[in-house]
Amino acid sequence: MIENKKINKTAMILLILGLITIAFPLYLTIVIAFKQPSEMTNSIGGILSLPKVWSLDNFKEAMRVTDFWHSLRNSLLITLVTVGLSIALHSLMGYALGRNKAHSKFYSFVYLFIVSGMFVPFAILMMPLAKQTAELGLANWFGVIVLYVVFYMPMNILLYSGYLVNIPIALEEAARVDGASTWTTYWKIIFPIMSPMHATVAVLTALAVWNDVMTPLVILAGSDENTLPLAQLNFQTQFGTNYNLAFASYLLSLIPILIFYIICQKQILNGVVNGAVK
Repeated sequence: MIENKKINKTAMILLILGLITIAFPLYLTIVIAFKQPSEMTNSIGGILSLPKVWSLDNFKEAMRVTDFWHSLRNSLLITLVTVGLSIALHSLMGYALGRNKAHSKFYSFVYLFIVSGMFVPFAILMMPLAKQTAELGLANWFGVIVLYVVFYMPMNILLYSGYLVNIPIALEEAARVDGASTWTTYWKIIFPIMSPMHATVAVLTALAVWNDVMTPLVILAGSDENTLPLAQLNFQTQFGTNYNLAFASYLLSLIPILIFYIICQKQILNGVVNGAVK
């Protein structure tokens, strides 16, 4: 009984520390976003204090500087298309590799080869990709989507193939006995059961794509097709950073991905229940 109380107390302390770690930066972001530049001082108290007047002027100016609606459209388009293609293609590849790698050296090699892509840093690929996309005419948002689908393929295939271990192969065998093809078995039985993993892949991929700066910076350099993270670089100059406008823009860009996360979180819970019933 005493040990349980100690464990509960330790867990409570860790939860409080975790909450502070998340809440404190969020508090600073909100406070600085509503402050005027004249209210920013070098002292800790000046930074932590609440704004004298809660005004939306910083948000209006941030939207103007970043061409918010145009940049938001580009970010939404790239993110949603990437997530959709990732779920459709990576789940199918994960299914093929996951079901065959245990008894086939070829599939095992392909699986290890693809997953090893997680260990290749983007800095090594940056310059060759910039040159190749320019030569192939892919220095646009379509090229960025193609690169994202390839970049996140190793991690997503690893997740999907690992999740297949929890799905009994007897379901597929029963479907084949009933005359269903492999294609029908996958889309009618396996794909719906993997709903929790679809939601997980959607959240991880969307967060990575939405917050990425390097890929659009390299591929879309010199074009007018800015994403939100790329447009937010306008707040950083050679001589400093306009933190008030930058933090206001960060809050604006946080809203869509937060809504997406909340929706997918519900899908994860529903997927777990449906998967258990099936």
